[in-house]
Amino acid sequence: MSDTKGSKSSLDPMSARPLYMQLADVIAGKIASGELAPDRPIPSENHLADEYGVARLTARRAAQELRERGLIVTVRGKGSFVVEQPVGNAAEETEPNG
Repeated sequence: MSDTKGSKSSLDPMSARPLYMQLADVIAGKIASGELAPDRPIPSENHLADEYGVARLTARRAAQELRERGLIVTVRGKGSFVVEQPVGNAAEETEPNG
């Protein structure tokens, strides 16, 4: 019950960062933490829009962003699914070698 309020509060409509990017970041975090497992579907655009209190187009753009990041794939008529990530991938992005 309080999960919905927590989800909505994780996005900041006053931020300079677009809502779809914020939503993509939240979902990417769930993928990185294992909450959304590889080969499992992510929630539908309608579900994301309702859960996070955003427009469906915002949820769609967030999914597009996740596809561009290589985190999900979309299968027409089936939904969007988490892509299995190489183990070192997240560490390489957050820890630049210098």
